[in-house]
Amino acid sequence: MAAPVNILHLHSSFDLGGKEARAVRLMNAFGDRAKHTIVSGVPDALSARDSIAKGVRYEIAQNPPPLTGKPSVARYEAIAQYMRRFDLVLTYNWGAIDGAMARRAFAKGAPPLVHHEDGFNADEAGGLKIERNIYRRLALGAAHALAVPSEVLEGIALKTWKQPRERVHRIVNGIGTAYYAQKPEPKAIPGFTPNPKEVVIGALAGLREVKDLTALVRAVGGVSGRIRLVIVGEGPERANIIQAAAAMGMADKLVLPGFLDRPYRYIGHFDMLAVSSRSEQFPISVVEAMAAGLPIASYPVGDITRMVSPENLPFVTEIANEVRLRDALQALVADPALRASVGAANQAKARAEFDEEVMIARYRALYEDALNRPGALT
Repeated sequence: MAAPVNILHLHSSFDLGGKEARAVRLMNAFGDRAKHTIVSGVPDALSARDSIAKGVRYEIAQNPPPLTGKPSVARYEAIAQYMRRFDLVLTYNWGAIDGAMARRAFAKGAPPLVHHEDGFNADEAGGLKIERNIYRRLALGAAHALAVPSEVLEGIALKTWKQPRERVHRIVNGIGTAYYAQKPEPKAIPGFTPNPKEVVIGALAGLREVKDLTALVRAVGGVSGRIRLVIVGEGPERANIIQAAAAMGMADKLVLPGFLDRPYRYIGHFDMLAVSSRSEQFPISVVEAMAAGLPIASYPVGDITRMVSPENLPFVTEIANEVRLRDALQALVADPALRASVGAANQAKARAEFDEEVMIARYRALYEDALNRPGALT
């Protein structure tokens, strides 16, 4: 058996979110064909490692060169020198773009690098920054490939970042759709007791400003009927979300259980998924909800209008319009048969288009091409 591929992962953060969950699924799929070193730009943000399967060889890098800071030849050289220990470098999002810039500045002896862009934080949710676009154009010229999950990001990569068509790979995020057909575990959500007389509006999101969950609280607060809002995630906006719920007089209707892994264990407790984020690309929570047979009420961010079934499109509303989001939620809350029919259409589409086996095969092929080693990760 050939030696395992030695892969370096440069993450802006390794707390479990969409990009981290995908990276971990790929690590698990590669099994003993690879070993991994993980760098997190936020040193203590490492919760995604709890999802790495037993037997997968990995380590968290100790004292790596910093991924962020002012442009510096010395820092780029230190990053480049560190990367030379590995067979393949995978960089993720703006917070790790300096890995690509370091490879551009010090290309001699550098391993191949694949950069992944999954979306933007609050500081670019309203529009991309010109200086960052210029920086990305320069840095990404050193990458073997750029992987993106959405059509929106693919267009940005081609038109704004001026990347060659052959270097940009749109690979749709996938999940194990079969897991989501099972019944939810009764006690999977701490602090939540199922009540058949309530309609449960669910959200899966980091509690960050860009997710605009206070807007979701206000929208849900305007919905009539017996409802419960469950927001699964953790982050700095927790106190603001609680405050918004109190202001709407619905503190007793809000459940904030924190971060919970393996959404297939509990997403079936929801009657629908709500997305209030101001910036998304190809949100994995939408795929998870679709696989579970749920309708989606959402702003039209990223690829969501392309992701959901045609039956679900009336419930994808105007961007950042709480009233329209409320109306979409109200229509679904009021009509169980409508929820069931839209959810069934979503589930059929998720199974047909968004299963993870296709995603894994495409990433495996991309990485093997970068390595010029067919079958290295198979």
